[in-house]
Amino acid sequence: MINCIIVDDEPLAASLLEHHISKISDLKLAGKAHNAMQAYKMLQNQVVDLMFLDIQMPHLNGIDFLKSLPQKPKTIFTTAYRDFAIEGFELEVADYLLKPITFERFFKSVERILRNTSDGKKDFIIVKIEGMHQKIFLSEIGYFESQGNDIKIVLITGESLISKNKIADLEKMLSGKGFVRIHRSFIINSVFVTAFSNNEAVVCNHHIPAGRSYRQEFDALIFTVSRNKLL
Repeated sequence: MINCIIVDDEPLAASLLEHHISKISDLKLAGKAHNAMQAYKMLQNQVVDLMFLDIQMPHLNGIDFLKSLPQKPKTIFTTAYRDFAIEGFELEVADYLLKPITFERFFKSVERILRNTSDGKKDFIIVKIEGMHQKIFLSEIGYFESQGNDIKIVLITGESLISKNKIADLEKMLSGKGFVRIHRSFIINSVFVTAFSNNEAVVCNHHIPAGRSYRQEFDALIFTVSRNKLL
């Protein structure tokens, strides 16, 4: 659970952020502040992991406020102005969201933070399934199969889930995490390869074909599996 606060003097903007936060189960709204002084008191009195910080505020703007903090929580700037992006970069903020903030853009920003703050815990992805954003640990996934505009997620338990995703986006998301795309329609978890031939791999008792365009990736996978003596 990530404790977060909203620092914004615009009631409508703050309410929209609160609504977005309520949709993500791993976020807990710890409070809302209308100015920097209120936010400072919150930071002194409770643990805050993430701060949604407006820039244009009365008395002390968000940039100067963040600079003044000796210990800075992860911060996402929320602003109606593009002009402060450089300052945000220099302050190493987690993201820079332009108002009005859509849930899609908000979710992409928060999902990245959730992933980066897992701190050695089980890696996971968050996918939308039947209208809900669901967290699935990578260690529970056997493979992904592209089905038109959907992705079928096959778990090692035999259960399968359907999500609206593009396989190319998943491939980027899973880079370096033991998943290999061996076909235009399949990404497999190398941990669960139990058998293979020259043109297919068996994962969770399913025979997954190796596409010609992914021959290099498949050969590298087989080499790794053989070297690690997984079979």
